[in-house]
Amino acid sequence: MQEEVTDKTVALEIKAAKLTANVLRSAMLKVLDKWKRGRDSPTVHKGKQIVKQLVGQGAGVSNIEISDGNIKSFDKVARKYGIDYAVKKDSSQSPPRYLVFFKAKDADALTAAFTEFSAKSVKRGQQKKSILAQLNKFKTLVKDNVLDKVKEKIKGDRER
Repeated sequence: MQEEVTDKTVALEIKAAKLTANVLRSAMLKVLDKWKRGRDSPTVHKGKQIVKQLVGQGAGVSNIEISDGNIKSFDKVARKYGIDYAVKKDSSQSPPRYLVFFKAKDADALTAAFTEFSAKSVKRGQQKKSILAQLNKFKTLVKDNVLDKVKEKIKGDRER
């Protein structure tokens, strides 16, 4: 029995450009931590994940329907509030809708995150419109100015 225990070895693979003592130490600590937890304990995922991982954590799951396709920018706000969530795309309708699944205990944090996200997206939408309007205004000014210069040049060439 003692020989079996002493014969067990640990395989450790590290991909690093420069192997330092700190990198080796952190890798060994991760291996020891995994050993302490055991192989049967599930890993707890944080942040964005798939629905199966979220349901597997044992907490009640709720969802919210979103029709906006700008889910990527929601990720930054969700990380700020520490929300564990999963996004599922429902393509059965012509404009696809998105279902955001989250843990039931994250409901208050999710409400605050959606409030901040919607305020940012409305603010961004207003800024884009004003920039586009200014761009169109300057386009017409430049176009008129260029046409005036061309007319003056043609008139100047004819008078000579």
